[in-house]
Amino acid sequence: MYPLNLPPAHILHLSSQLLWSGLSLLLLGLLAAYGLERYLNVPTLVLAHSLTLIGPSLLKIGYVLRLIAQERLKKRVGVHAIA
Repeated sequence: MYPLNLPPAHILHLSSQLLWSGLSLLLLGLLAAYGLERYLNVPTLVLAHSLTLIGPSLLKIGYVLRLIAQERLKKRVGVHAIA
């Protein structure tokens, strides 16, 4: 498990990386699994379909990390709302 005792700026950076990589894996998986399915062999097709599961999982983890970082920034700064 990744230690969450990092500064909020580092957690925000990590969450951004997870969000972008999750989105790219999801789009790559959708393109390969449903757009190029007739050109792929079975193991590659299975990998492409698994990317459509891994991508949204990374998106969810990145989103939760972003919420954690924003909450910690709010506590650190003392502001009650982040615009």
